[in-house]
Amino acid sequence: MKNTMLKMLNPALAVLFINQVLMGLMNDILPHKVFEVLHGGGGMVFAVLVVLHVMLNWSWVKANFFRKDPDVNK
Repeated sequence: MKNTMLKMLNPALAVLFINQVLMGLMNDILPHKVFEVLHGGGGMVFAVLVVLHVMLNWSWVKANFFRKDPDVNK
């Protein structure tokens, strides 16, 4: 179940990231209302999906960032 969700979530994150970059570059070209919807709305959806992504990968985050005995030499 987790892997299936990540297989859908990761491409959506990639598309939304590209959307954010392109909208940021095109903010002077697009009408303000279009920019507001695509950049602002896309940013909110992107943030929610990032939180979901971290939640689904929390065991990896804990194993790699919150170790009790970090190996400093690695």
